[in-house]
Amino acid sequence: MAKTQKVEKHAFQTEVKQLLHLMINSLYTNKEIFLRELISNASDACDKLRFEALTNKDLFEDEDQLKVEIEFDEESQTVTIRDNGIGMNKKEVISNIGMIAQSGTAKFVEKMGKAKDDEKANMIGQFGVGFYSAFLVADNVVLHTRRAGSKTGIKWVSKGDGEYTLENVKKASRGTEIVLHLREEAKEFAAHYRLSEVVKKYSNHISIPIMMLQVAMPSEDDKDDKKEAAPEWEQINGGTPIWAQPKNKVKKKEYDTFYTGLSYDPEPPAMVLHNRVEGNLEYNSLF
Repeated sequence: MAKTQKVEKHAFQTEVKQLLHLMINSLYTNKEIFLRELISNASDACDKLRFEALTNKDLFEDEDQLKVEIEFDEESQTVTIRDNGIGMNKKEVISNIGMIAQSGTAKFVEKMGKAKDDEKANMIGQFGVGFYSAFLVADNVVLHTRRAGSKTGIKWVSKGDGEYTLENVKKASRGTEIVLHLREEAKEFAAHYRLSEVVKKYSNHISIPIMMLQVAMPSEDDKDDKKEAAPEWEQINGGTPIWAQPKNKVKKKEYDTFYTGLSYDPEPPAMVLHNRVEGNLEYNSLF
């Protein structure tokens, strides 16, 4: 007889409950930022793995190609964001998701309540609470994660109603997978064109490949048989950091978008200095 895994029920920190209420009720016109925040978190997890692996290469677990994957299912109205970064153990899940770890959280929530909508959209990333933006579009969030080097995975589930559950599970691959069960009014995001549009708008500069699974159209030879080609992963972000691109190829809007994503300042930069220096030492700079 299989051993039944224990499901633990936990309550969100008071500030998290307040933050969820503020976000869901005041950022409904800017729902697309959820993807920016979750991709940013996934990218950070990959960077953290790369850093920790400098002293412990076993953390790569024979898979050193870091990436972020996005899937969607129109029928079940779900969006999945997956990374093969550092992942989390149980203690880290509780600390990173169940609580807002920064000091002065009450003041932050108060400030969030008084801010304008465009300011709120930037504040959630600035204060490291971007994960909660998932509830802008989802009424149920299921997270599976396993820290690199660990044998046990963790399943986290919440409807954003003040509680979440934790369960030890088996997870073959390291990293984190987040499945968003979309609200009816957010079903537009269960589509390739909508997701890729948001990625290119907010996350095109991220150096780690952002891959999306899509089914190729039938070839001319197969149209009569209505056969579809096997699904393929396609990189949808540029993948080249903006500072590494030729200056004459970058538009002002791209500089502004990059600056906002980096600084969480809704205003455009006062000045942009983009240079490539060549000589005994070569480097690119972007101020």
